[in-house]
Amino acid sequence: MAFPPRFLDELRTRVSLVGVVGRRVKLTRKGREHSGLCPFHNEKTPSFTVNEDKGFFHCFGCGAHGDAIGFEMRANHLSFTEAVEKLAGECGLEVPVATPEERRQEARRAGLHDAMEAACRFFEAQLRGTGGREGMAYLRGRGLDAETIARFRLGWAPDKRDAMKNALMSETMPESLLTEAGLLKKPEDERAAFDFFRGRVTFPVTDRKGRIIAFGARTLGDGQPKYLNSPDTPLFHKGSTLYGLALAREAARDKGLVLAVEGYMDVIALHRAGFDYAVAPLGTALTEAQIEEMWRLADEPILCFDGDSAGQRAMARAADRALPILKPGKSLRFAVLPAPEDPDSLIKARGAAAMQAVLDAARPLSEVVWELAVAGRPLDTPERRAALEKELKDKAFGINDETVRWQYLGSFRDRMKALTRPQWKPAGRSPQGQAKRRFPNDPPLRGPDGRLPGAGRPAPPPSPGERQERLLLAILVVHPPLLEEVGERLGETPFSDSGLDNLRRGILKHLDIARDLDSEAMRSHLRADGFSRVLDSLVDANAQAIARPDAIHEARSLWEHIFTLYSRKELAADVGHAVEAFARDPSEANFDYLAALVSSRGRGLNEDDGHD
Repeated sequence: MAFPPRFLDELRTRVSLVGVVGRRVKLTRKGREHSGLCPFHNEKTPSFTVNEDKGFFHCFGCGAHGDAIGFEMRANHLSFTEAVEKLAGECGLEVPVATPEERRQEARRAGLHDAMEAACRFFEAQLRGTGGREGMAYLRGRGLDAETIARFRLGWAPDKRDAMKNALMSETMPESLLTEAGLLKKPEDERAAFDFFRGRVTFPVTDRKGRIIAFGARTLGDGQPKYLNSPDTPLFHKGSTLYGLALAREAARDKGLVLAVEGYMDVIALHRAGFDYAVAPLGTALTEAQIEEMWRLADEPILCFDGDSAGQRAMARAADRALPILKPGKSLRFAVLPAPEDPDSLIKARGAAAMQAVLDAARPLSEVVWELAVAGRPLDTPERRAALEKELKDKAFGINDETVRWQYLGSFRDRMKALTRPQWKPAGRSPQGQAKRRFPNDPPLRGPDGRLPGAGRPAPPPSPGERQERLLLAILVVHPPLLEEVGERLGETPFSDSGLDNLRRGILKHLDIARDLDSEAMRSHLRADGFSRVLDSLVDANAQAIARPDAIHEARSLWEHIFTLYSRKELAADVGHAVEAFARDPSEANFDYLAALVSSRGRGLNEDDGHD
């Protein structure tokens, strides 16, 4: 079976050659390559190498050579079609059925690639000619040398209506092909097509393999727009392409870093300064497809923004785009430039070290989302804090991956609690070793000996107890439909016992179908997930007492009561630590902190007594 070249290119791009080979060969990284013992002949000294960047394996002993498809064919004795279908299935790529029309389209794409390459050579030649003096003066004025201009294949589009058209149009490159490639523009009034780029410095845009697929172009006068990009074509989709990607791929993989900046000149300046893993979106806000593209090269790309209000807005847009598609281990970091600098100006003014300092200070996405949400926002009333909490929860629940979603909910919950929890800084003692303040009229918390009850004994445990965790989960196992009502709170509340916390997560996996499950079905799902042992020790007599089908109302009330007690565990822990601190040093600061905690806890300090 013949597969379209475009499909095979996409398959080879998606498949990790190291991952495919690594199933059969123990590989060791050596520089940019991996090596191991050849699986196709017996050897004691490794002569088998894998080059991920170039996409091939090679054995210097037996001569075996090929790509991921070829390795699957050899290693598993598969036909070409079988190997392609196996790899496509593993990476979720649908295998196309090549039709005569598809083959014609592939031939058309090849012609478009040829046209774009020809246009790039034309622009490069124009820049070096007499007509390109203005463009060359601009590039030299920006500090670019001949080597950089050649490496990025910068050029000049003459300020004439049909200069490129006349140079390129031929029998093999007709007007229709050049128009489809986005190089010519056809007026609606049926007049002759004219050059799309005129009087501008040109920046070629490539695909992953370095093939020209589009151009960005900058005007040197007052014309608008300042930057102009190729229209979308069969080769080019602006929202899924990154400028500089082909030149950055190798360095990004080697260093595990990708840096996204705003514009073409920023990318070029960064590469010249040694940050050769920099890329840029094409004049628009970063898209989900572009984030996914960067994740192919690094787990946590850095997005670099200007420090002004426009940069803050761009940062917020990028964060909102990224949140829904986050995955375990895949996120973003954010770096902010000092106003009014951009990467190019910062490097010129202060050198590469200043740029590195900006990147070293990059902050994680979760922290940026929080800071953007609270910036300039009054939080002095319960209603205002509730509005913030709702906004953050809405953002977290927009995350598609369940594991990441619960982690964000927990992080936001902890930050919200910190807004209202009294802040404590340990106070020192006087030089004479005496307390800084004595209290002649001690509050009821102090005993006859002037010490707090419990001083000198171990602090109370930081949570009401494992039994509460067991009961919370047992009730949900017996009455799964309750999970729909309490799932959000349960997801935001990690348990102290690791085994029970794992079961908590396992129960939450069935949130979407809980309303349709009975106790037996829920237990069956959990046992299939590997929770048999902890499940057997969980459902004890306390839960069986409410196991009747008509006891769901009592179960709901009991769950709410236990959760209310359990949710006070963090404050209880703080009180315990404050008691210990005051016992060691009965200073004014320590007493004020303890009094604030007790006051904020109110009647709950006594309500917990007797519950385990």
